[in-house]
Amino acid sequence: MEDRTAITRIKQGDLNGLESLVNRYQARAVQAAYLIVCDRALAEDVAQSAFVKTAERIRQFDETRPFAPWFFRIVVNDALKAARKQKRSVSLDDGPGPRFDETLPAPGPLPEQLLEQAETRQDLLAAVQSLPPEQRAVVTMRYFLGLSEADMSARLERPPSTIKWWLREARQRLRRLLDSSR
Repeated sequence: MEDRTAITRIKQGDLNGLESLVNRYQARAVQAAYLIVCDRALAEDVAQSAFVKTAERIRQFDETRPFAPWFFRIVVNDALKAARKQKRSVSLDDGPGPRFDETLPAPGPLPEQLLEQAETRQDLLAAVQSLPPEQRAVVTMRYFLGLSEADMSARLERPPSTIKWWLREARQRLRRLLDSSR
């Protein structure tokens, strides 16, 4: 079922429309949230909450526009809120969070290439996880969701200069972290 049909059904009270959207967007929503919150269970909660908010706010959605950017704005905003809250309540007894990099694709024909790619992915994921939540959000929005700086500015309700600064700082920090891990 297409997004527009699903949205029309949700507006009519038919939950099959929501089920269709969940089936289409759940994996990307969890992955996007995870890249920001760095915790699988929390990412799943954020994605689930985003679908609930979608159902509650579907009447606010402008059907002339694409659904995915509107939905992922909810995901990213909720993930940022969760990451900020998580940052304030981190226990010193907790070890590193569960690995979620198994959901990232790992193509490669040769075993040594697979190993190198896995190590690179782990290094990159660890580097991204070390970024502040806002920088994780813009990296996720830019490189995982493919949004432009203008789109990120509108969705995060921040000036374009702030978005550019967060991206620049994130890239520089990632470059330093990745260079030092080699």
